Amino acid sequence: MDKCSLESAKMLSLDNSVDASLDLGSRRDVQTCTSWKTPIIWEGMFDPDLYDQMHKREGSSVALTVFAVGRYLDAYLMTFLNSSEKHFMLGLPVTYYVFTDMPEKMPHIKLAPRRSLKVFKVERHSRWQDVSMMRMKTISEVIESDIRHHCTHVFCFDVDQVFTGRFGSEALGDSVALLHAYYYHLPKCLYTYDHNPKSKAYMERGDFYYHAAVFGGSWKSVKALTEACYQSIMEDKENNVEALWHDESHLNKYLWLHKPSRVLSPEYCWDTSIGYRSDIRVARLLWAPKHYDTLRTV
Repeated sequence: MDKCSLESAKMLSLDNSVDASLDLGSRRDVQTCTSWKTPIIWEGMFDPDLYDQMHKREGSSVALTVFAVGRYLDAYLMTFLNSSEKHFMLGLPVTYYVFTDMPEKMPHIKLAPRRSLKVFKVERHSRWQDVSMMRMKTISEVIESDIRHHCTHVFCFDVDQVFTGRFGSEALGDSVALLHAYYYHLPKCLYTYDHNPKSKAYMERGDFYYHAAVFGGSWKSVKALTEACYQSIMEDKENNVEALWHDESHLNKYLWLHKPSRVLSPEYCWDTSIGYRSDIRVARLLWAPKHYDTLRTV
């Protein structure tokens, strides 16, 4: 893959001053920055203590949004939250925003100091595709009504995942996208963008293929992304169109038009069924076993 030259490294699009400490040349086996000079975060590139100290000084705080609707609550939520308490943004204030159709079934989670949990009841749609797409509207609304008043950053996660290593402040930025574990090794011609010209998610080409299981950024940036994706989804619905990969297709279109200022490597959401990859030195978040046949509605 192409690497940033030392000259390019000096011209990086930086989210904060500590980004100047990133050692892009430490990982010659992978791409460490984008064509628009944004860093791609891999193990070995950063000093975690420097990032933690800076974000504590700046008063960074993080909202984590997650949806646990239908059978997903029993199957995944407790494991997801307990593992987050061990690995996600340790040392920073974190508020979990859990969206579920069954608040009464929320598991009890023991939270560390300066970490809290808020539960919101949402409608259970008849199709899992609608649950996936409508989360964009819900996230945008809660950012406006609540998150913006309490948190500087937002990260949005799928619930069927488990934290297994540090997912820390080095991941924070103004607009944060994740390289999809199944596509980052493939040529761009194999990326599964939506190629239907009738859809608002239509793309002929793109920079990377991003995974909608993890995205984030400042509350302003995440609000802009979720609002735009929701509007595009609704325009498609009015035209009886559904994007190939639902909200993920719309997210990829948005991030092609509005380049992220930080890209996370597949370390930040890995699937062990892919097999051994020498470039994945640390698995920070793992896909949990999927049981779509029993968990998803039509």
